Amino acid sequence: MQICRLAAGAVRLIAVCLVLIALPSLTAGATDLARPAGPVILSVTGAISVTNAPGKAEFDQAMLAAIGVDRVKTSTSWTDGPQDFEGVTFRKLLDTLGAHGDKIVAIAIDDYAEDIPLGELTRYPVLLAWSMNGKALTIRDKGPLWIVYPRDEYPELQDKALDSHWVWQLKSIEIK
Repeated sequence: MQICRLAAGAVRLIAVCLVLIALPSLTAGATDLARPAGPVILSVTGAISVTNAPGKAEFDQAMLAAIGVDRVKTSTSWTDGPQDFEGVTFRKLLDTLGAHGDKIVAIAIDDYAEDIPLGELTRYPVLLAWSMNGKALTIRDKGPLWIVYPRDEYPELQDKALDSHWVWQLKSIEIK
């Protein structure tokens, strides 16, 4: 009888040890993101499940590209004719971060801030663009990141009231 109790206790101890050993690897993928190797061009805070720094997710150019590169050809209120943009869709970025909320606050380098409904960013393939016509966006030409709507593909996005959502020189996003 005593041997059975010892054996049962040993089995429980081994089971607990196995769970404790496996726990970091089970949770690492759900809450951790690689650290940027290059300059940080975007910080995301707020209602996100995946981070790589205390309370936020930081991205360099390569990390954003690794999420998935998408392209949008569209006209803008600031350029002549349709332009070819390359970047990552907000839908993919938000999914990568496990984002949940109702809106984002997009903040530019000059601290301009704009509230944008999350549904708007996921309903359409809105791009977080880092290049235009094959050239990297620089601070001088609305970079390093510019929120770009596929307005030529979706007529409802040609509303001038949405122009304020095209935040350029984007540096951070807060999910609310």
